[in-house]
Amino acid sequence: MTSVTPLSPAGRVFAVVAFLEAATWAGLLLGMYLKYVSGTTDVGVWLFGRLHGAAFLLYVAVAVVAGARLRWPLWALLVAVLAAIPPLLTLPVEYVFRRKGLLSAPPLRATPQAAK
Repeated sequence: MTSVTPLSPAGRVFAVVAFLEAATWAGLLLGMYLKYVSGTTDVGVWLFGRLHGAAFLLYVAVAVVAGARLRWPLWALLVAVLAAIPPLLTLPVEYVFRRKGLLSAPPLRATPQAAK
């Protein structure tokens, strides 16, 4: 049985924004279906296009801040930022990061004075 470490505040914000980014992607995909496939309305693209644009920018900013605060390795930061491009990829990335402990607070580094 593995122990689950609690998420740090930055990890929690990253998880919420990753879900929000994926939800707006799903809304935009539905809107594109309604506009381009069924031809019924373009309101979904109009609304979710704006929402997803804002969520995308927020996600990238939160990923960079979380990566800095949680001391992610460069590969993790690149994966997190690039996950915003394909539809719905932020959800599995958040899941993997949570399982690897990347969303938890990093361990405190021992300083030479603390060892005395």
